[in-house]
Amino acid sequence: MNVMFWDLTLLAVFVVAFSVFLFVKRKKIKKEGLLFLYHTKWGVKFIDRFGKKHKKTLKVLSYISVFVGYILMIIMIYLFVEILIVYIFQSNVVRALKIPPITPLIPYLPQIFNLNFLPPFYFSYWIIILAIVAITHEFFHGIFARIANVKTKTTGFGFFPFFFPVFPAAFVSIDEKSMEKKKNFEQMAILSAGTFANIITAILGIILMALFFSVSFSPSGVVYNDYAYGFVNVSSINSVNGVQVQNISYAVLSNLTKPGTQNKIVAGNETFYGIKGISSTGELVLYYDSPAIENNLTGAITKIGDVKITNLNELSSVINSYSPGESVNVSTYDGTKESVKEITLGTSPDKKAWIGITFVNSQASGVGGVISNLISSYKDPHVYYTQNFKGAEFIYNFFWWLVLISFSVAIVNMLPVGIFDGGRFFYLTILSITKSKKAAEVGYKISTYFFLILLFALMILWAKSFF
Repeated sequence: MNVMFWDLTLLAVFVVAFSVFLFVKRKKIKKEGLLFLYHTKWGVKFIDRFGKKHKKTLKVLSYISVFVGYILMIIMIYLFVEILIVYIFQSNVVRALKIPPITPLIPYLPQIFNLNFLPPFYFSYWIIILAIVAITHEFFHGIFARIANVKTKTTGFGFFPFFFPVFPAAFVSIDEKSMEKKKNFEQMAILSAGTFANIITAILGIILMALFFSVSFSPSGVVYNDYAYGFVNVSSINSVNGVQVQNISYAVLSNLTKPGTQNKIVAGNETFYGIKGISSTGELVLYYDSPAIENNLTGAITKIGDVKITNLNELSSVINSYSPGESVNVSTYDGTKESVKEITLGTSPDKKAWIGITFVNSQASGVGGVISNLISSYKDPHVYYTQNFKGAEFIYNFFWWLVLISFSVAIVNMLPVGIFDGGRFFYLTILSITKSKKAAEVGYKISTYFFLILLFALMILWAKSFF
């Protein structure tokens, strides 16, 4: 039985158990806005005791929390602008992403939309991560409220009745009237505490993910980025697919972008198989006639002959031990099966034996790139890893989703919009600067409506990209 069977079984058991709980406790569940909330006293004593015991330390952390809040707000606005630019100018990317820009995080989201660039997202991940992220987020609100002498009245969880009976969030209900009487900074510390907790969770998640990966996975092959290519002046092209040409246009060459023997280009005395693109200086970037293209080599290289390949240096060393023209068995793995092809090694531009593959350190740019590179910094981008025991990938993907969701909740929650903590945080910032409640309220409303309108525009652009 596979993971999906047990995961769906857990989902069914949870839905039944939770439905029974809601029926039994129906008199204690109150509707507040769009949510149904179940109030309890769980954790209130812990919040009070922890806040009182570590008051000095938490006072210091409150300054860090507010600072982190501002950083997260800046990051979220920056990412929002980047996303908007993509939706306006790159409709092909939007179509490839498939999912709407406003989509609730539900189990099996990557599987439903066939998002192969994301690992599976199971119900078991969803319910555990939701509990970790929501509980730490809300309890930090309560703990930081405690050091400001703001009482936590109740804790509990809420759920949307419009989907199916599972709870999307925990909450702490603090004394709002008491909080409003506190200094602006104290209120901002309480508001930013939840996102601060999410960032701490994300950092711990990265550490656990790196440690787990180091003992649970082993290098088992080499992953290459592309086939080898070179730069050629367009005027030097003699023929395309056997047809002699003179002064060929870029428009004709644009049909030859797929690397393969069906796109044969002869320039001078060299043969190329397909065009990669055009350089900034106007030169063509063409794929060399190489064994990799001729044999349609794909997947991670795991063996050369009988020698196992675990890193780039080993691959280079083994290939250099052969001479051009020699035949060798190359084993590859494409994620589902292993293939072995007998390949005759070619001659590289520097007259050595080669397969004709290339390795590019593609570092993602922008804030998103920095975050992505940080999360995967412990992995060699050119190495293919395999799990040392059954279930290692399942556990690793859990940590991956924990980090992603923790960070996502942190930055989204600091968007200066009224429904998020960032909205009131933004209001208090303006109030602190202007000393005017009217100015703060106007700024708060403008910011809220501005981003809500942009979210609506993103939905329209997403729908438009499919037409």
